[in-house]
Amino acid sequence: MEKDAIQQLEQQVDDLLRASRRIRDENMLLKSQQTAWLTERTQLVEKTDLARSRIDTMVSRLKELDDEL
Repeated sequence: MEKDAIQQLEQQVDDLLRASRRIRDENMLLKSQQTAWLTERTQLVEKTDLARSRIDTMVSRLKELDDEL
């Protein structure tokens, strides 16, 4: 009876170790994806700011041209 209990406990420990490894691997993957998303977001914000600046410049030029006419 005691041998069965020890084997059952060993099995539970092995199951926990496998689950822990799986969760750790998943966590690493999620962190990697998060880093990639944050990098992409930063790039998109920079592009948006650049586009906004260019549009503001074009609008100002158009207003100047309109004032000249």
